[in-house]
Amino acid sequence: MITGEVGTIRTSRREQESTMTSTTNERIGSTARVPDPPPARRRGRIRVAPYAFMLPAVVLFVFSIAIPILYTAYLSLRTVKVSGLGLGPGARTEGWGGLTNYTKTLSDSDFLHSVLRVLGYGLVVIPVMLGLALLFALLLDSVRVRARRFSRLVIFMPYAVPAVISSLLWGFLYLPSVSPFTYAADQVGVTLPEPMAPGLVLFAIANIAVWGGVGFNMIVLYTALRSIPSDLYEAARIDGASELQIALRIKIPIVIPSLIMTSVFSMITTLQVFAEPTVLRPLTNNISTSWSPLMMIYRDAFTRNDIYSASATSVVLAVATFVLSFGFLRLVQNRAFAQETR
Repeated sequence: MITGEVGTIRTSRREQESTMTSTTNERIGSTARVPDPPPARRRGRIRVAPYAFMLPAVVLFVFSIAIPILYTAYLSLRTVKVSGLGLGPGARTEGWGGLTNYTKTLSDSDFLHSVLRVLGYGLVVIPVMLGLALLFALLLDSVRVRARRFSRLVIFMPYAVPAVISSLLWGFLYLPSVSPFTYAADQVGVTLPEPMAPGLVLFAIANIAVWGGVGFNMIVLYTALRSIPSDLYEAARIDGASELQIALRIKIPIVIPSLIMTSVFSMITTLQVFAEPTVLRPLTNNISTSWSPLMMIYRDAFTRNDIYSASATSVVLAVATFVLSFGFLRLVQNRAFAQETR
């Protein structure tokens, strides 16, 4: 009988423990379970959040870029109508001009000459600047280079100098009366050509752009080179490839997309050249107020007070920049981004 009572007690204890365990689990489950929000509210929250994050950028784009562009396009279709001698009140009124300003711009010889000058300027600046940037990036990425950080900083520093200040510095270096290069050449009996002579002023302006733009493009290309796995270089060296062969057959083909990107940026910057010739213009008579299209826009808008012609020229320049950049990307798209489409 004692054994039976002990078994009964053990059985009751087990039942009590199992009852307490199930009760505890139910309490924990009821406490941990959080009711899900309604599906409609959850979807609305997901839909609103991305647009809330995008709203500041959209507002900034609309008020700082979209509205000015539309207003410029509107002004380009307007003109000033003069009645009589245009001296009395109400003699000058603004009216609809249609495509008159565009016809005037495209038939202006000053505008056509400025476009040709900028094209020649770009043919000098872009290949030299990108060639030097690629060369410096390859040298800095070489295993034999020393003082890599210092060299990278020195090459990049001219990019941090504003275009106005760099143009002033080079302008005084170009002037024969204050140039240390001219003074040193005179001491040894050598006559240097004047950089701002009629046939050399384009190269003088291009030199400033190259000096200031190589550093930025070098950083972009150098960053692309550093992202290449080192296993490729080790495998090439095991196969007997030299550093020159590695650069020509591995590094340069891989960084072509970055080179294309820097080329597009350089084309856009070249078409918008303004600071360098404007700063150098007081130092020489060989730079006119319409040397570049952007200088011509500035002259029409702020010197001649013809904002309508300036607006038309701005629209033409913007369209030309877009067409050249888009056309260049379409031309090299298969070659530049073939690796990404595989």
